[in-house]
Amino acid sequence: MGEPRRGRQTPTRSVVLPYDQTYGQEAIDLYNSTGRTAQEWQEIQMYDILAVNEEGLWVHTKYGYAVPRRNGKNEIVAMREIYGLTHGEKILHTAHRTTTSASASKRLAALLSAAGYTEVARTKKDEIYDKHYTYSKQMGLECITILGEGGGSCSFRTRSSKGGLGEGFDLLVIDEAQEYQDAEESALKYVVSDSRNPQTIFCGTPPTPVSSGTVFLKLRNGTLQGEMKNAGWAEWSVDEQVDPNDREKWYETNPSLGSILTERKILDEIGSDHVDFNIQRLGLWLRYNQKSAISKAEWEEQQCTTLPKFTGKLFVGIKYGHEGDNVAMSVAVKTAEGKIFVEAIDCKSMRVGNGWILDFLSKADIETVVVDGANGQQLLADGMKKLHLKQPLMPTVKQVIVANAAFAQGLYDKRICHMGQPSLVQVVSNCEKRAIGTNGGFGYKAILDGARIELMDSMILAFWSCSEQKEKRKQTISY
Repeated sequence: MGEPRRGRQTPTRSVVLPYDQTYGQEAIDLYNSTGRTAQEWQEIQMYDILAVNEEGLWVHTKYGYAVPRRNGKNEIVAMREIYGLTHGEKILHTAHRTTTSASASKRLAALLSAAGYTEVARTKKDEIYDKHYTYSKQMGLECITILGEGGGSCSFRTRSSKGGLGEGFDLLVIDEAQEYQDAEESALKYVVSDSRNPQTIFCGTPPTPVSSGTVFLKLRNGTLQGEMKNAGWAEWSVDEQVDPNDREKWYETNPSLGSILTERKILDEIGSDHVDFNIQRLGLWLRYNQKSAISKAEWEEQQCTTLPKFTGKLFVGIKYGHEGDNVAMSVAVKTAEGKIFVEAIDCKSMRVGNGWILDFLSKADIETVVVDGANGQQLLADGMKKLHLKQPLMPTVKQVIVANAAFAQGLYDKRICHMGQPSLVQVVSNCEKRAIGTNGGFGYKAILDGARIELMDSMILAFWSCSEQKEKRKQTISY
């Protein structure tokens, strides 16, 4: 039998400045002395990160890399930190969460011990130390220091807008870089300014739609576009959203697939949220603005001058408001140009009842009805049943998250068209994102008094339902 298939070992996109010399092999050998073995893709990253110029200075003063989860991206940081510790560097390792920075300190201490270094609980004044280290384990203030002449130190901190001020370091590590914010960068970027040979490493995954960070995305875009000086970048990613079941894309974007990651593990990760899978497992970088509300110009850019030609039946979205005051209904339909046309029907007080909704549903040529809102969806479903109408889809929280992500991507891809209804213009151009759940999901909320977010929610449900419809192929019979 041949060797098992492995994921792609070289980045799908990268920027590496020219160099002739690197200390990468030294770092790799030190890491391998712990009993672990660096993978080929990790070795390549170490060569690029530890590349030096003719003056012995780092070629890349800033280096960022993004790899899908569970591929071993933190091992690269650990290799870089072990090298720094044994070469007298003062290191600051920062993370978004305290638990993440604490785990990183434990990983580094374990690697040092495996490499033949001995932890010393208390140092003695006249003792001569060789391959010893101290490890301060105070939560949130962890620090590892190599004892003896030329030994370095690594402090572990949770990021804040004030973290690191007044301290100086040679190496700054930005773990969970997708959450790295501008205010935090303002506080931290100067901590390496006094170093003769400073370097900053950014590692993470592509931001989810509600990730708070913007610095990682700016670094990526600036480096790939050639606008960043002394910067390097590497990523494993798909260029656009793909079918989660496409195994070729798994191997293209997961360098550790076939070693520490298996097809079975990835298969178990596939769920209803295809956008999240594309981000977390396939490295998709969403191209719409992740933190800004939709601008009026952005929405009006997709307005039709004349009513387009429709193809197929209507898809209806109905949203009962969270406060139980209003219910809104919108429709979506595919156009001959391959876009999806959306329009709001109405938003009324729930005191009016469901009669107007049922009247519309009984007369229109409808493919699917999606109803969200626990305070009204079952009552409407019962009314539809009495009229012998097809029962509606009542989406789960995951499906609502998918619907909002699909709408945002559709807006960016310019697959949405509309006739500029004032009510939709008002709410769409006066909204901001709100988090749903804890895994990066989002929805929208109004930021203008009087704007009915239920109207936008119903339109999003209709759009999502329409976009999810698979094209029906006509059966052909040949003899």
